Amino acid sequence: MKIAVIGQSLFGQEVYCHLRKEGHEVVGVFTVPDKDGKADPLGLEAEKDGVPVFKFPRWRVKGQALPDVVAKYQALGAELNVLPFCSQFIPMEVISAPCHGSIIYHPSLLPRHRGASAINWTLIHGDKKGGFTIFWADDGLDTGDLLLQKECEILPDDTVSTLYNRFLFPEGIKGMINWEQPAEVIHNWIRGNDKVPGAWTEACGQKLTFFNSTLNTAGLVPEGEDLPILGAHRPGIVTKAGLILFGNDDRMLLVKNIQLEDGKMIPASHFFKGVDSNALELTEEELVMAEAVRSAWKRILPSVLEVEDSTDFFKSGAASVDVVRLVEEVKELCDELELENEDVYMATTFGDFIQLLVRKLRGDDKDYECIIDYVEKAINKLNLRMPHQLFIGGMFVDAEGAKTYETINPTDGSVICQVSLAQVSDVDKAVAAAKDAFENGLWGRISARDRGRLLYRLADLMEQHQEELATIEALDAGAVYTLALKTHVGMSIQTFRYFAGWCDKIQGSTIPINHARPNRNLTLTRKEPIGVCGIVIPWNYPLMMLSWKTAACLAAGNTVVIKPAQVTPLTALKFAELTLKAGIPKGVVNILPGSGKGWGHGHLGAPGLQAAGDALGQNRACYMMYSSGTEQLGAE
Repeated sequence: MKIAVIGQSLFGQEVYCHLRKEGHEVVGVFTVPDKDGKADPLGLEAEKDGVPVFKFPRWRVKGQALPDVVAKYQALGAELNVLPFCSQFIPMEVISAPCHGSIIYHPSLLPRHRGASAINWTLIHGDKKGGFTIFWADDGLDTGDLLLQKECEILPDDTVSTLYNRFLFPEGIKGMINWEQPAEVIHNWIRGNDKVPGAWTEACGQKLTFFNSTLNTAGLVPEGEDLPILGAHRPGIVTKAGLILFGNDDRMLLVKNIQLEDGKMIPASHFFKGVDSNALELTEEELVMAEAVRSAWKRILPSVLEVEDSTDFFKSGAASVDVVRLVEEVKELCDELELENEDVYMATTFGDFIQLLVRKLRGDDKDYECIIDYVEKAINKLNLRMPHQLFIGGMFVDAEGAKTYETINPTDGSVICQVSLAQVSDVDKAVAAAKDAFENGLWGRISARDRGRLLYRLADLMEQHQEELATIEALDAGAVYTLALKTHVGMSIQTFRYFAGWCDKIQGSTIPINHARPNRNLTLTRKEPIGVCGIVIPWNYPLMMLSWKTAACLAAGNTVVIKPAQVTPLTALKFAELTLKAGIPKGVVNILPGSGKGWGHGHLGAPGLQAAGDALGQNRACYMMYSSGTEQLGAE
């Protein structure tokens, strides 16, 4: 990468040397003027290597950047500014110029102490912990977004010199440029780099930018195609879930999106598949929609005279706030379209954006076709197709060790099929998937209105499949078919429609608490989803019991791990299939058939899991699973 180093001192010199050692090209060094005929160590080192050195006494006058200074800087073509120790005021025209922005070292754990005397204040305040921060430069005083922090213990006899020489100097140099880091640090680097977005590296002879990473890899098997990455501890692995990276502690993190060198953003799981170059031919109705979207782009990008297919949203001056505006305007134009901020980053040119919208509107945008190993039976003049595996993170999978058990038709004692028997490790995987969906997934970001729309869609699908659901209920639970059709399934559908209407009506309260002068004081309560809810279903009325509990939890914005009764799991697994068709995000619903003795009794208290229990006889609000006021219930 082409780097401009802006700073001074021995610390700056060491950072400069390590950058070159790591193979980066330092295109210029900007340091302070000579003092009493003595050059700064950073400038001296750069001059030895033939690197251009600039010693501007100032970068701006009366708050305005000096044009000739900025011009000399811009001529270098730096892709990143590194400020290891800088005492000068650098104008935003320089800070914001590189495509990867500017990063700064600060000798304190921000935001604890700011400014040049941060080390002194660490000792003056008697802090027990000290350290340093690397952050993105902005126009404030040490107020940019944090990239990483490292801390150390402050010893009783530490001075500014001992603290600096023992930890802040040597570890700070490593922190500025060392990619050999634990997985958590790499994850923080990726999520902290929101200006591109993403952090970049070199692989397969090109520059790849990573976006949307998570440390939640529970249950993820590192199987796929190796991606050698320059300087990485181990090669990355491209899997169906995304790109797995490894820290030097051998922990995994998952990257979900990759931006290619040409600016194309693709799902990381599609890296070796390349970019789909087959353009869709638009219908007349879609062409009208495209022109309406073009008008929206023109309103958001006033500096662009004409929006062409090649017009890039971000290169035309759009910022993150414009992404939000674009998404909302397009959703108004295209009724029932599911569009998120990430989609704009995945298709930054107008032509690609229109293709993305059309694929979504046609329903052709699914990342993958869920593979379901059905058990098929011809019963009641229907060809039943029943899933029989665990449902975790939006996929039907075998239990740990491929363990299964027989589910029996109670009317004649015959075996219907083999069903996956969940193990304790499967519970951990399901809870991790539900927790990730709640904390990092789409479910936690969509509006309550959109959440309700998905539940209405699920109810419609249940109605479309009601004969199939009723037949499975009769087969697996021994229910009378007509009763199952009207009650088991019919009431389940009505339950989901009822709670779908509640989604955007869950509100807090405003309570007067004091009328003393001069102010009238109020307390506000706010209702929030708990997180991951554990649901245990009895054998009688299995689908209806599932619906009573699950619909309420989902309406409030929670995610669920459901254990159907061991003897009646099949309608729950068919329900899981319908949640996929309804578009409910992966990980929101997880279903684990199995034995209560094996894991249901002892593991519903796993971290991040709130047991819904049997809510029969309770007020509906009790098991809608939300908290109010300042009390935060739920996950860890």
